[in-house]
Amino acid sequence: MSATTTATAADADVRIPLRGHLRHTGALIRRNLLWIKQDPESMFDALLMPVVFTLLFVYVFGGSIGQALGGGQDGYVQYVIPGMIAMMSMTLSQGVGTGFSQDFNSGVMDRFRSLPIGRGSVLFAKISVELLRMLFATTVLMIVAVLVGFDIDHWLGLFAAVALSTAFASSIMWVFLTLGVVLKNAQSVQAMGFLVLFPLQFGSSIFAPTASMPGWLQAFTDYNPLSTLADAARGLMVGGPVAHDLWVTLAWSVAVTAVMAPVAIHKFRTKS
Repeated sequence: MSATTTATAADADVRIPLRGHLRHTGALIRRNLLWIKQDPESMFDALLMPVVFTLLFVYVFGGSIGQALGGGQDGYVQYVIPGMIAMMSMTLSQGVGTGFSQDFNSGVMDRFRSLPIGRGSVLFAKISVELLRMLFATTVLMIVAVLVGFDIDHWLGLFAAVALSTAFASSIMWVFLTLGVVLKNAQSVQAMGFLVLFPLQFGSSIFAPTASMPGWLQAFTDYNPLSTLADAARGLMVGGPVAHDLWVTLAWSVAVTAVMAPVAIHKFRTKS
């Protein structure tokens, strides 16, 4: 796209009032939901991932790690499920980048470019739908968790943990939106996402306590936002200290959004 066309698109975006942006965002959310309805296979990851991961970690690793925790498999269920909520927030955030890249390569963005809609509405609609997918996956996770023995004693804590996870996921989605714009195809976004997700998820307190890890790895987990998110969710849902991990997670969410949201919006406007 030429510089003149980019400037014209940006000017048109500025002229759209807030009410117009909200209306456009709502219409695009409906469009994305209808697309999911026509392609239900796109929900398989949100449906199957919480089932597979919960059964895998509870029944394969639950006995040994649970003994280390002093509570057996039942104790491990209480430990790992809050961590799984944190994992869902990170893993499913990747979908916003792959979906965005597919829209570029399929020509959907060219169609949006020809319409008098706010460019930001496209981004916010994509994030909103992915957050709905994440909430669906979290619901599936909690159903499976109850079936394998998780005790929900703090309902308000559960809702607070989900809200915190949603806030963190919305910030991480800006990172994957940027990757979806910058990288050439969905496969590249997925590969890059794997390189980011794998060390963050397994180098954290999601699946196992960090006390037995080597010192250098413990230093990494101390600064890993997934550790603070998992520990905050654990404290809210099961009981334990919350304040420090809660504020650190919120600080990470604000910092990532403040840095990456302007980058994603700028890259999207200059590309589309």
